[in-house]
Amino acid sequence: MNSPFPQSSSADGKGRIVVRRLPTGNSGLETFEFQYPLKLVTPKRSPETSALVYLLSYGGGLVGGDQVNLDVEVKTGARLSLATQGHTKIFKSASPDTVTRQTMRVNIAAESAVCLLPDPVQPFAHSVYEQMQIFRLARNASLCLLDWVTEGRTALGEHWSFVKWVGRNEVWATGDGQTTRDRLLVRDVAILDSRRAHPQLPTLRESMNGLTLYGTLVLRGPLMKSIGEFFLAEFSALPRLGARDWRSDDAKDPKESGAPLSPREKWRAERLQKEKESKVLWSAASVRGCVVVKFGAPNFEAGRLWIGSMLAQEGSIAQHFGEQALMCLRW
Repeated sequence: MNSPFPQSSSADGKGRIVVRRLPTGNSGLETFEFQYPLKLVTPKRSPETSALVYLLSYGGGLVGGDQVNLDVEVKTGARLSLATQGHTKIFKSASPDTVTRQTMRVNIAAESAVCLLPDPVQPFAHSVYEQMQIFRLARNASLCLLDWVTEGRTALGEHWSFVKWVGRNEVWATGDGQTTRDRLLVRDVAILDSRRAHPQLPTLRESMNGLTLYGTLVLRGPLMKSIGEFFLAEFSALPRLGARDWRSDDAKDPKESGAPLSPREKWRAERLQKEKESKVLWSAASVRGCVVVKFGAPNFEAGRLWIGSMLAQEGSIAQHFGEQALMCLRW
């Protein structure tokens, strides 16, 4: 007997999110679809500053060979916050040829914005994982993207014990299709492969030099201008090895001259001390209108506290997307 219902066009692991600006000025979900093993959750009451969606998976993680494909569209003037409710666990694969994959394609229309601040990916021992995230931004669109990975289950003795982890992020500026073409702004690829270690560092664990967390933050667009400049300024203020201060005594650090510190200078001095104690390493650079921040830490808490405190101190994320956008970075 033939079914009277039309055949579904959805596929395993496929999802779609469409966000639009409501007449009230808030952002709401127009389309919200997902199939196992992908799971999407949104609160019943949408926050006022942006629509909020949690990216999850059934069973708390992805089994070897799972394939997830998520398409996101944010229409003109809308804002979307994407978060998780815990680490994205990647379970072991049956063989090195069995790859677990996640692909996300995000289109951000003019005057719109997306904030993706999830918990880190946690690949278990013997797992094989590849992730691709592609963001296409129209004119005056904004993006905050955090992509980070941990060494695995530290309590079980896993120290970068997976077979392979690949993270790829692309940020594009879209053209009008006639006079201007799409332009690649950033293509950031990180490959951690236990089978391709440096000749002088025979294991992946040794090549990580004591880091248990590695992350990338990408900022783009008018809503991210202030926070991008904040990271660049703080990076420029970091002490440099072998540097000599050629400024006059009047222009030197107020802390050195005995002058009272401003709130920003006091916070910076305390942060620098914490970075030294927790051995957090980071850098920031401007790349084709984007600000790219790289950071690493010897433990998860140190990395989470650092990135969370930096974003909270500057304040733009909470202002434009609401406090809920920072929930994965709470300390």
